[in-house]
Amino acid sequence: MDYQQFLEAKVPPAPVFGAPVATADLNPVLKDHHRAMVQWLVDGGRRGCFASFGLGKSVIQLETVRICRERAGGMVLIVIPLGVRQEFIRDAWMLRTGDHPHITDDQRQQLGAWLGDEPERRAPVPKFIRRIEEAKDPEGIYLTNYETVRDGKLDPRAFSVASLDEASCLRGFGGTKTFREFMALFAGDDRQTGVKRPGIPYRFVATATPSPNDYIELLAYAAFLGIMDVGQAKTRFFRRNSEKADKLTIHPHKEREFWLWVASWALFVQRPSDLGFSDEGYELPELDIRWHEIPSDHSEAGSEKDGQGRLFANAAIGVVDAAREKRHSLEARVAKLMDLRAEDPGAHRLIWHDLEAERHAIEKAIPGITSVYGSQDLDEREAAIIDFSEGRYPELAAKPSIAGSGCNFQRFCWWAVFLGIGFKFNDFIQAIHRLQRFQQTHQVRIDLIYTEAEIQVQQELQRKWRQHEHQVETMSKIIREFGLTQHALNDQLARSLGIERVEASGDGYTVVNNDCVLETRAMAENSIDLIVTSIPFSTQYEYSPSYNDFGHTDDNAHFWAQMDYLVPELLRVLKPGRVAAIHVKDRIVPGGINGLGFQTVHPFSDETIANFIKHGFALLARKTIVTDVVRENNQTYRLGWTEQCKDGSRMGNGTPEYLLVFRKPPSDPSNGYADEPVVKDKAEYSRARWQMDAHGFMRSSGDRLLNPAELEGMDQAAIFQLFKRHSLEEVYDFRHDVKIAEAVDETGWLPTTFMLLQPQSWHPDVWADVVRMRSLNTSQASKGKEQHLCPLPFDIVERCIEQYSMKGEEVFDPFGGLMTVPYCAIKAGRRGRGCELSPAYFMDGAGYCAAAAKEMSMPSLFDALEEEENAA
Repeated sequence: MDYQQFLEAKVPPAPVFGAPVATADLNPVLKDHHRAMVQWLVDGGRRGCFASFGLGKSVIQLETVRICRERAGGMVLIVIPLGVRQEFIRDAWMLRTGDHPHITDDQRQQLGAWLGDEPERRAPVPKFIRRIEEAKDPEGIYLTNYETVRDGKLDPRAFSVASLDEASCLRGFGGTKTFREFMALFAGDDRQTGVKRPGIPYRFVATATPSPNDYIELLAYAAFLGIMDVGQAKTRFFRRNSEKADKLTIHPHKEREFWLWVASWALFVQRPSDLGFSDEGYELPELDIRWHEIPSDHSEAGSEKDGQGRLFANAAIGVVDAAREKRHSLEARVAKLMDLRAEDPGAHRLIWHDLEAERHAIEKAIPGITSVYGSQDLDEREAAIIDFSEGRYPELAAKPSIAGSGCNFQRFCWWAVFLGIGFKFNDFIQAIHRLQRFQQTHQVRIDLIYTEAEIQVQQELQRKWRQHEHQVETMSKIIREFGLTQHALNDQLARSLGIERVEASGDGYTVVNNDCVLETRAMAENSIDLIVTSIPFSTQYEYSPSYNDFGHTDDNAHFWAQMDYLVPELLRVLKPGRVAAIHVKDRIVPGGINGLGFQTVHPFSDETIANFIKHGFALLARKTIVTDVVRENNQTYRLGWTEQCKDGSRMGNGTPEYLLVFRKPPSDPSNGYADEPVVKDKAEYSRARWQMDAHGFMRSSGDRLLNPAELEGMDQAAIFQLFKRHSLEEVYDFRHDVKIAEAVDETGWLPTTFMLLQPQSWHPDVWADVVRMRSLNTSQASKGKEQHLCPLPFDIVERCIEQYSMKGEEVFDPFGGLMTVPYCAIKAGRRGRGCELSPAYFMDGAGYCAAAAKEMSMPSLFDALEEEENAA
């Protein structure tokens, strides 16, 4: 196919997993908003129901999975938190009998006629199971707890329909890794064997608070539903954080697109009026929030790294400091709790806490109080939660991670005390809404106890609360704007195909906003003296919302299929015998994707070599560019110290970048010279310089090894420079260098965010001195503009231009980005040419090139004096 056909084939059909359901097929006792939401969910087949507390998620799920079961056959599984089963069973009986105060006699008559003599089929009551052997009915609807699936007692792939109720509680199982692995199991991935099988046909997720502060949760839901892979979603919408692999920052220009995309598969409903229905009976009770700040114990302030004692306790802004502050203030916080209880000793009350030590202190202060906790027998824990929700005893002490999701306590309780506060906003907001929810008839009182050292924790909690409310309102506005009409959202999410060419040029440069395949195809044959570029790393990043974007490809094979249109054109426009220097890096493949359970390296650089050779280039060299192994681990969590101690066979090594140097064969193969050789002046390029460049190694013996004691008292900058000289000049001793690093660690100066003591290289093909900060992103950041996802450092570009081209020649980058290559070419006295698809990057890059051209055209003082002398 031609290139245009290739691009058009990228446009995907809208994923449809369900089919419309008629209103007559729905249970007649459903409320209007229930009915609309069920129809939307069934229509999609795999969707999220994010309905506010008390809007009837259990009713909506029961009716949704019933209809899907009739279509798909087989069994249904609804996975629920502990203590929630009675809510589903109660609602299932309501759907069968119409036994509810809000259901009219007319509706009950309609229900009876609708059920006919098939109540078990049209209004089934689910059965709770803990093992797959208990699922006797091949078309039954079953409830189970998350723990059952997590512990392998039940394989969800035995079911044809599945719904996850309050799936956010999965965070309590060990964070995002377990969260995603759990969801992958429903999609057909086998955690033990890595075998990929067909996933459950109909999948749903329902929760009242998918945290807008935690994008990873939303991406995990999308992956569970089969909407988009987590990696693809990260690439499309987010800027990666170089410090933390799972900390994402949404691109400002993609924020609306992101929430529109979420709205295409997830329904955020805060009240029935969001869907055009009456809010009668759905008014949330007011919250009475009371913050209680108590003094910190400064006698436990601790010491600084250098041993200097602290006069005052540090503000608890980190997890470690916060936990320490909680331990030290426990007695004072419990005393405050007892003062609050004394206001109304017999009141029904929830006491939320985070630490086991807090639970023990509560049980000691309040003899006979009922507690639920992680090591408790599951039946005992669930019975305690159910009894409290039914008002059989007045007080319950629990962690939000255990009883904060799914449980409905509003019938007999409207007062909660948080013995402490923390960083986990989702647990916090879920705990509050166990009481503040629709059908709560009282004002809800919330008391929160914290110390003066935790003021920043309190402020951060309030900030996240405001952000949560803002994002929820954003989603509600989208629903009100587009309703439940899917094609309206799809129209908004459609990507662009094709681009109108824009050119900017000046003295020494030409840069173009265009598809690089089309741009290179229009360039003259044998017109470029040097190509320097960093090609997209397959599907790792998307740079623009366009189908022309090379990052918008399905997989590696799809990416190289698009490169097959570009690389022959690069060969055509390059002069015979000249060089194409291609910057690449191998890719890390997560264990969940490769099916092996551990991360592996995909040899992207080898694929690059194969592709360029296939199209006529010859490989000349592979230069290695050393990267910071500590920063890389923070990006991928692949090289962790703790993991290495657990199993040294599991950890690989740091992945360097490569500069692959290709050459277009010259017209005359008899001597191998380029048609236009890159000539160097021997007066400037000496024999000595040549010998050093040509030799495989350069080193000096040095006079002695560096003594670790010599690093004492130095700051990190001085340590870095001293170790660099030591590494380059002295005889290498691996164990001795480890001792140096250990000595630095003992002083507290070994950082965890970057590698301070980096092994240095004297080999010309291993570049350990590339300065990552030297890129146009520095200028972007200073101007408050969007930074490039993976900028090409100046050092790499400057060395390529100096070695492989001559003054006045033309240097081309087909993936221009911020136009680093044309910019450096102008500075080096060459002519720069670049092409970039993203209009934003192009505009910024054009500005940088114009500034560089202006700078080169302005004479210095010495230039002016020389011109004056020549004129005389």
